[in-house]
Amino acid sequence: MQALAKITHLIIDMDGVLYLGNRPMPCLREFIAFLRARSIPFILATNNSTRTPQEYVDKLAGMGVSVSPSEILVSGQAAARFLAHNYPRGTRVHVFGMTALKQALVDEGFVLADDDVQLVVASMDREVTFEKLKRATLLIRSGARFIATNLDPTNPSEEGLIPGTGALIVALEAASGVKATAIGKPEPTMYQLAIEQMGASPGTTGVIGDRADTDILGGKRAGLITICVLSGSSNRAEAESFEADMIFDGIAHLLDTWKVL
Repeated sequence: MQALAKITHLIIDMDGVLYLGNRPMPCLREFIAFLRARSIPFILATNNSTRTPQEYVDKLAGMGVSVSPSEILVSGQAAARFLAHNYPRGTRVHVFGMTALKQALVDEGFVLADDDVQLVVASMDREVTFEKLKRATLLIRSGARFIATNLDPTNPSEEGLIPGTGALIVALEAASGVKATAIGKPEPTMYQLAIEQMGASPGTTGVIGDRADTDILGGKRAGLITICVLSGSSNRAEAESFEADMIFDGIAHLLDTWKVL
C-alpha cells in the first residue's frame, strides 16, 4: 500500500464509487472529509454526461457532501473542451444527447443545429426516439464527424446494470457505418484535462473507479496510480485482469486502509 502514500491528487469516478443511484456508499462523507483534512485535491470525473456539474453538486449535497462545480468533470465537458481545441467558435454541431451535453458545447462556443453540421456529438439520451436516431445517422452519413462522449455499454444503478451511452452509440455506428471517436474513459483525454486543471503530475495522481475496462484502463494509459473498488461494475477478477494497482471492496475499505498510513 506504499502507493497510497505517494498520492497527492485524485481523480474519482462517481457512479458505483461514491453512490449507486441515489444511495450513497458507506462512509462517503467521511471519505471526502478525509481528503479535505489531508489536503488532497480531487476531481470527480464521470463518463455520465446526463447532468451538469452543478446538478452533480446538488446531488452530492443531498447526500451530505459539499463539493464545487470546479471539482467536477463530466465527459460532455471533456468532449466540448477537446473539440474546442480543434474547431473554431461558431462551428455547427448536432447533439444526440441531453441538455447537459448541449450546455457544455454551447459554453465552448459551438452552435447547436440539426442540419449543415460539421460534428455529431452523441451521448446518453433517456428520451431516445427513432427520429433522433434517424437524424443523427443521416448527418453522419452526410460527412459530419462522429464523436461519442464515452462507450460505456452499461451504467450501475440501484436496480443493477442498465443501458449506458455505449448501447446507443452501437446503434448509431451500425446505422451509419461509421465508428465513433470516443473522448471519455478509457481514453486518456479526461484524465489529462483533470490533471491539467489541478496542476498535478501523473506519477503522484491516483484514480479511483469501479469499472476496470474504463476507469482502470484509462488510468493506466494516462500513467496514474489505479485503485479499483468493487462496489459498482467490475469484480475482483476483472480488476486483476486490468492490473489495477490496488483493489478495495469500496471507499469505506479504502478509507480504513489509508487513514492508518
